Amino acid sequence: MSIAGRADNFAEQVLPYAGQLHSVALRLTGNPVDAEDLVQETYVKAYAGFDTFEPGTNLRAWLYRIETNAFYNAYRARRRRPEVLLESLEPVEAEHPVTSSAEDAALADMPDPALIAALSRLPSHMATTIYLADAEGYRYAEIAEITGVPIGTVMSRLHRARKRLRTVLADYLRPDLSQSARRAA
Repeated sequence: MSIAGRADNFAEQVLPYAGQLHSVALRLTGNPVDAEDLVQETYVKAYAGFDTFEPGTNLRAWLYRIETNAFYNAYRARRRRPEVLLESLEPVEAEHPVTSSAEDAALADMPDPALIAALSRLPSHMATTIYLADAEGYRYAEIAEITGVPIGTVMSRLHRARKRLRTVLADYLRPDLSQSARRAA
């Protein structure tokens, strides 16, 4: 089947379930905006796997399974992220009042010098992505729009950035151990 035929077939069969999917998503998330994001993610995953759907089986159940799996995967990912209460941290005055970019200005307002230094050691695309997601609270789609890259790229950059940031921050938290480990290597 051609791509256009596949898209028409998908739209014809799946779009009638939009209201039901949104209703379930709203119950799962408790938030209309998150529910819309969940339905959108469900449609993306369903379209990607539509060739694996067996005609004649229960399409609605298949879509619900995709939706609930997407919700629980996102829930598990959020639980693994440490919660940082930025309100409880006190801001540190910048050492250099003149900044060269918006990113530098944003980093200068962050409360922890070790975090600022760790973020500055990341490549700029990773630092920007992690800052937009974790400090500003933007969603993947919003970050993709801001940075002009696909959502999948945002997700992988964020994963790699968090992983590298943990490693860099570990160096700051345990400088004696990290220096001795570097000498041993």
